Amino acid sequence: MLQLLTFTTLVQRFAAAAQAQAGQLLNFTVGSIELALAEAVASIGLWMQWLIVLVLAKTRAATSTAADLDTWMADFSLTRLPAVAASGTATFSRFTASSSALIPVGALAKTADGSQSFIVAADTGKTYWNAGMNGYLLPAGVISGDAAIEAVVAGGGGNVQIGAISLLASAIPGIDAVDNEAALSNGIDQESDADLRVRFANYINTRSRATVNAIGYAVQSVRQGLTWSVDENVLADGEPRMGNFVVTIDDGSGAPPSMLQDQVYAAIDAVRPLGSTFQVRAPTILTANVVLTITTDPTSAKPDLLSLVQTAIEDFINGREVGETLRYTRILSIAYGVDAQIANVSVYTLNAGTADLAGVAGQVIKSGTVTVN
Repeated sequence: MLQLLTFTTLVQRFAAAAQAQAGQLLNFTVGSIELALAEAVASIGLWMQWLIVLVLAKTRAATSTAADLDTWMADFSLTRLPAVAASGTATFSRFTASSSALIPVGALAKTADGSQSFIVAADTGKTYWNAGMNGYLLPAGVISGDAAIEAVVAGGGGNVQIGAISLLASAIPGIDAVDNEAALSNGIDQESDADLRVRFANYINTRSRATVNAIGYAVQSVRQGLTWSVDENVLADGEPRMGNFVVTIDDGSGAPPSMLQDQVYAAIDAVRPLGSTFQVRAPTILTANVVLTITTDPTSAKPDLLSLVQTAIEDFINGREVGETLRYTRILSIAYGVDAQIANVSVYTLNAGTADLAGVAGQVIKSGTVTVN
């Protein structure tokens, strides 16, 4: 362990060493030349000591940060996971619908304050998607339609709330307004130093092992925000099959796109046990419906608290990982934790009952109807 010295200690040691050799000739009183020399040498010593500490910090993964940590990890061919763009749905509308209107892929929308921009993306599952025109075609007579969007700048800042997107940033003939009726989600900032260190430990621990953790590491290295579970010795339909395993992944949406599933498949294929076969699939969704009655302080604005409690519960439920159980009592603690003005929570049911929703491999729990009175 490096022993650090203070400025005063360095000066004292300089004086002690000098006086041991020529004590009769030296004067270290305030204002003397000898003291000035000692303090000058001590200042250089402090600077060199700081350089040594800096070098030690930058050459260890536990203490290096930012770009220095990246270069340290690069020696092991490990790179920091990039930020993930938020995604969701925007509703494009118009005042008159006498003719058709096309919302093209690549069109832009912004939040009211202009701080976040979003780009229209392809989604073959949307009602008005038209592959031939590479956009969403609203037919005559239709006032509004939904289109998939994602944040232009990746990161958590793109997870905007309901109604935040209200400006058309690029002209779309026949379209007059845009809105988001649901909050955007899945935006994640670049992998932090702490998370990168944890993943490095997992990387080392799974390098030579054909284990479940090795499969999990492969999944987590594709991108941030993925959760997973593994079913061994079965096929995707549940039929027994020795030597086969099924990996269920979720990106927070409950419906990870096929392109992401293909990327996960390739990552697992690089580390799977020899002689084994596997499949990658999206999870089945178990919907959690909550009914809750709260009592508040008489001086509080109850309608505002009702909205806050509903949002907090929805966010908590939607944050469950694949196979994770939803605890009945955790919903209560989430509600109480929203604000100190919530005095009581009563008439609480979870899927019309008072029990946990058990986690099952291959399944993820998502928020359904959350009613807060």
